[in-house]
Amino acid sequence: MDTVPSALSPAQWPGLDGAPRRRFSLFVMGDVRIEVRATLPDVRFSDVTADRLAYAPARAMVAGTAVNLARCATGYFRRVSVLAKIGDDDFTPVIRRELRRIGVRDRLRVEPGASNGVTVMLRERPGGEGPGVRLLVAEEDAPGRRLTESEVHAAAAGIRRADVLFADGYALLSPVSRAALHAAARVARDAGTTVAFDLVPHDIDARLPAIDVLPLLSLAEIVVSEAPTLARLLGHAPPAGSGEVRDLLPALDRAVPGRPLWLLRFGATSLEYVLAYQRERLLAEYPSGYREDVERTGFGDRLVSGELYWWLSRR
Repeated sequence: MDTVPSALSPAQWPGLDGAPRRRFSLFVMGDVRIEVRATLPDVRFSDVTADRLAYAPARAMVAGTAVNLARCATGYFRRVSVLAKIGDDDFTPVIRRELRRIGVRDRLRVEPGASNGVTVMLRERPGGEGPGVRLLVAEEDAPGRRLTESEVHAAAAGIRRADVLFADGYALLSPVSRAALHAAARVARDAGTTVAFDLVPHDIDARLPAIDVLPLLSLAEIVVSEAPTLARLLGHAPPAGSGEVRDLLPALDRAVPGRPLWLLRFGATSLEYVLAYQRERLLAEYPSGYREDVERTGFGDRLVSGELYWWLSRR
């Protein structure tokens, strides 16, 4: 068994680029889409006042919350599975080939006759104040919003065998996939599988009332969130620094029963530092490893993969 260096943070051990030995099994439930990404090196969104043609590096890829995490997680976990609902078009075999290529077990559910969801991500020219603004355009009526409870139960054996079920808040945005998410969490809890939950989108407080979000947080044993997102959801002012994040902790204990492990991101861009907290106990505070010269896209998935591995190893 690997020895966990107690003085090191997850960003130091196992680190952001994979573990020295892959262990544990991870079952990911989330979104799978075709995504077009481009960074506009000569454009600031605030300067665009008319139609413009911009030549810039661009690529299309299989993405979505589930695939993005799974790509990083395969460097840490011995077995990674993905459950998602996808469409039935020319992109479907492309999606399945990509899961095979990265070494992920395909638990996909196909909706006959439906198109796969498409996302467009544009990032403007980096400025003096950070990496630049990201514009993410996501097709609203994508198949992932129609993943059902029965489809979750059909994949229940995989959830029960896993060490961790990881899901995210995009499933909460549809009543159908919200019910499926709750079903998956209950299957995991009954089987002793750790439930980890990523509180996204980061403006979820503007999209859903807290009453639609807090019940799922109560089922989770690990909750990952930007501290400002969680603060707004609970009706508090977004915290600016470590002290204000600590002031938020009693509100978490009041709002969510049980003993979830909170991994709260904060800092200038809500990603530089992490505070780990579990009911009346501040467990750790550490730098995430994110800096201006680090690629932001995908960094959160690298970080949470290492954190899950770290906490499982400590237990």
